[in-house]
This record gives sequence, structure tokens and C-alpha cells, in this order.
Amino acid sequence: MQNRISSFPPIIDAQSEILILGSIPGVKSLEKQQYYAHPQNKFWRIIFSLFNDNFTEDYLERVNVLNKHHIALWDVIDTCERKGSLDSEIKNEEANQIAELLEQFPNIKAIFCNGGKSYKNLQKVLGKNYKLPIVSLPSTSPLHTIPFEKKLEAWVKILEFLK
Repeated sequence: MQNRISSFPPIIDAQSEILILGSIPGVKSLEKQQYYAHPQNKFWRIIFSLFNDNFTEDYLERVNVLNKHHIALWDVIDTCERKGSLDSEIKNEEANQIAELLEQFPNIKAIFCNGGKSYKNLQKVLGKNYKLPIVSLPSTSPLHTIPFEKKLEAWVKILEFLK
């Protein structure tokens, strides 16, 4: 039997305008109880680069940058069984209540999926013709080996949906 793991609560507030969804936290993130805690994951570097903010390792400061730029963060999967951190090892998953979250926070204009697993699962949850744009972005995981610059180039799409 594999370990059953759970996602974190969403980082969101009434001013959030876009929602970024991952699949479910990896081992390092679960250990630290922080989104994207693996030092090789490029998520935080990309976010800080998009807004020309000074990069920090401080998690509370990282969350503040998301809030300052009206970005919400969550995962498509609420719980699952998984050995290690690979999305390909996810089994028996249960989805987070994404539609309900979007109802509670009507300022969200678009949803961005961090990687293919998040995108595929979200389409199962919300359907292919959901009322908001859903954009699949290259995974920030170190296992997705395209160069940082290429990832950043794709992630710039987020800026189109922010004031």
C-alpha cells in the first residue's frame, strides 16, 4: 500500500485574479508544508522573474508576492496515493473542489495549470468548455527538462490576465 497524501489549503483572497493549479505537492513540499519547496523546482523563480521582484527563500515573503500580484495557488488533486514525487505514480486520486472555490472567488479571470497532469485532471473536473480560460503551462518541475528561459517565456501568458 502506498502512502495517502493530501494537498494544502489554497492561497487565495478576494483580490485574486488568476488561479495557478499544480497536481499535488511533492515529497519535499510535503516535508516543509510549503508549495514548490524543492530547490530545483523553478516555480518561485518564474513568479519572481515575471514581476521583477527580488527573489527570496522566505516562504511567507513568497506568499506575499503571490498576494501582491493577485495570484491564487492550489492543486487539482486533494488526496491520492503516491510513492515518491512523480505525477506518473499518482493513484486513486480525489479532486479538490475547484468549481466551488471559483464560485467563492468570482474575481478569478483565468486558470493556469502547472504541467500536463494538472491540466488533464482539471479538464475532468471542470470539463473542456469551462466558462474561464484554462491554459496549460510547462511544468516547473526539474523533471520537465526544458530550459528555464523557455519555461519563463510560456509563463509570461499570466501577465495578460492581470491588471
